[in-house]
Amino acid sequence: MKLNLLLGAALAPLALAGGVCAQDAAPAAGATAVEDVIVNGEIVFRNRTTAENPILSYDLEYFQPFEPVSVGEMLKRVPGVTFTSDVLEFDGVSMRGLPPGYTNILINGRRAPGGEDDGAFLVDRIPAELVERIEIIRSPRADQPSDGIGGAINVVLKEGAQLEGGSVRAGVLVNGDGEVRPSGSVTWAGNTANTSLWAALNYQGRRNPKEKRSERYDDDPANGGVLDNIELQDDTRDGEDLSANAEYTVRFDRGRLRFNGLAVDTNRDEDETSLTFVDNGAGVFDELEETEVQAERISQQSYALGVDGEFDVGPGELDFKGGWSAFREDSSSRADAADAGDPLELDEYVETDISDDEYEFGVAYTFGPDALRLKLGADYLSKERDAAEVEFDIDNGAIDDPDPAPGAIYTIEETRLEPFARLTWEPTDALTIDAGLRYEMMDRDVSSDLGVVSSEADELFPSLHLTWSPTAQDQFRASWARTQRRPEYSFLAPYIASEEPADEDALRGNPLLESEFANGFDVGYERRLGTRGIFGVNLFYREIENLIELTDTGTEVDEDGGPVDPGDDAYNLIEPRNIGDGTTWGIEVDLSAPLDVVGLPETGVFFNYTWLDSEVVDPFTGVERQFRNQPQNVWNVGFIQNLPAWGASFGASLYGRDEGYESGLDELVKVEYDQDLEAFVEKRFGDRVVIRLSAQNLLDKEKRETFFKYDGDSIEEILDNRANGDVDEYELESERSGVLYQVTLRAAF
Repeated sequence: MKLNLLLGAALAPLALAGGVCAQDAAPAAGATAVEDVIVNGEIVFRNRTTAENPILSYDLEYFQPFEPVSVGEMLKRVPGVTFTSDVLEFDGVSMRGLPPGYTNILINGRRAPGGEDDGAFLVDRIPAELVERIEIIRSPRADQPSDGIGGAINVVLKEGAQLEGGSVRAGVLVNGDGEVRPSGSVTWAGNTANTSLWAALNYQGRRNPKEKRSERYDDDPANGGVLDNIELQDDTRDGEDLSANAEYTVRFDRGRLRFNGLAVDTNRDEDETSLTFVDNGAGVFDELEETEVQAERISQQSYALGVDGEFDVGPGELDFKGGWSAFREDSSSRADAADAGDPLELDEYVETDISDDEYEFGVAYTFGPDALRLKLGADYLSKERDAAEVEFDIDNGAIDDPDPAPGAIYTIEETRLEPFARLTWEPTDALTIDAGLRYEMMDRDVSSDLGVVSSEADELFPSLHLTWSPTAQDQFRASWARTQRRPEYSFLAPYIASEEPADEDALRGNPLLESEFANGFDVGYERRLGTRGIFGVNLFYREIENLIELTDTGTEVDEDGGPVDPGDDAYNLIEPRNIGDGTTWGIEVDLSAPLDVVGLPETGVFFNYTWLDSEVVDPFTGVERQFRNQPQNVWNVGFIQNLPAWGASFGASLYGRDEGYESGLDELVKVEYDQDLEAFVEKRFGDRVVIRLSAQNLLDKEKRETFFKYDGDSIEEILDNRANGDVDEYELESERSGVLYQVTLRAAF
């Protein structure tokens, strides 16, 4: 059933294709033969764009020599992007060092619903094989979504109008421990005089075996802390992705109509075994104290169906779009534990179910002379998200009845109507001014067993973009736009969680939360180098208001959130509220160019560097700090050397970032990563076959986390301990995964 839905959603456009294959072949103008894409033997650099707002564009061929498995692995090589995941995990993307919820992920210009609590879509679920190009939108126009304070990433999928022919791919991923996972895909693109068709099917096996070590002390060792225990973990993630997409376009004399579909099915097992050892009395930590085994079974599906069109109507152009996007998750997690010498016994069992559907429609009309164009339009979105995270009772080591916390099963229904106006003025050939206004009207209902709470909001999102190109090689940009970040889903749900975030507290969701808003400024310069190279520098500043922070309401409640009766345990009610402000700023530099200037046209170099900083007042301590886990420096440097006489190429890429800090109520965490080196070598056979050997994590990088943990029965006691430096537990955690090798064969037909 699930497979049928997967293929049906992705390949629905094929039902409309009719006899495209049977018609006389007459490729669309500009269509590229597939063999010219996968076996081209040319080094590809960042695209040169002429968009009115600041956008960086990278074709798949920019990334493909290193054989990325997913969009996440592609994004390691673009400016300002970082990840805070485990080693060899590239899922929740952070632009400009802000948490993943501040980045808007789009697929073909439409928001992709995800399973994360902050609404972030995990980009490691989009196969690189389906991608045509990646667009980094630093500041949006009025006709683009206002989400994404940190920026937006638009994943543009392949389409038939750009390609002609077919290809197959077969490969294996080999972990350092010798385990192998297969991968493969088949694609085809065809064109006639007035139609184009694209279809792709992709399978990807993935495995990430990690080893972790935790050392726990009763205080900071610098203050005389004594080692308490050592925990050793084997944490293996093993899964497979099956994905498909299709696109069908019909061209008319005065326009075109396009249908597209995408489906991604992910099944993953996460198994972790933890062994905790204590001192055996002789100063050696080899006495087993506790064993814990965690098993998580994850099943996730993403679907998208869409139609869009562009037609000349009257004095202007009419464009429209419509589509359905969906996310499904059905996962379970169990934990078994045992003291030394005892058999394992079930300790916890939790099931997670998410069903998220979005229906989107939009229409716009553009008219006026070439030098002064006005675009008027509106977008409409209807969203419903049903979510449940249910913990089950445990009876004599067996799973018993479900015991959901109050409000843990909830529904969020949201509608948004967003009319917009955008004016593009070109007073001279060198100067473009783009000004616009987007007006969002939002209605939201949040319902659970605790009741229904409704809210609404009306917000304006203005934008202004200036582009000045005094020469064919130089381009200056300045942009201002107002953007937003929507509240986390669990913060909206009116649930009650007792003993959170401290023992004497109860955390309650707040359905009346508003979005966070930011005024963003970008100023940049680009220089075209020769015929293919490009250099760019951009300064950005974001002034963020309405930050969502956990707040002590000053009210006491019982464990269900009700009034405290005599004899009941009383809890301090903690609630997320819009109370904070913050700022972040930085400089982004990137270079990609061949070394023509020194007589090396077959050598390409790549470099990007981002410097970041921010200020936000910690809601608990009142101390000024950076945003959570924001590094100060992020960089990537690499090269590709082409050997035309041998029909071969090779290259390497090095990625790095410095430390970041995560601050919670009862802990401060320092997060550090070693540098990440990847490399490839390829051999081409004729103009239709290429074999690549690539490798990731060649330096076997280590992720290190240092935890300063503070204890207390109340928020006040915890904060007093933090202020006095009274550490309850100091922990050093390190993680490695080993080298990942990949062998890939690609052939065009």
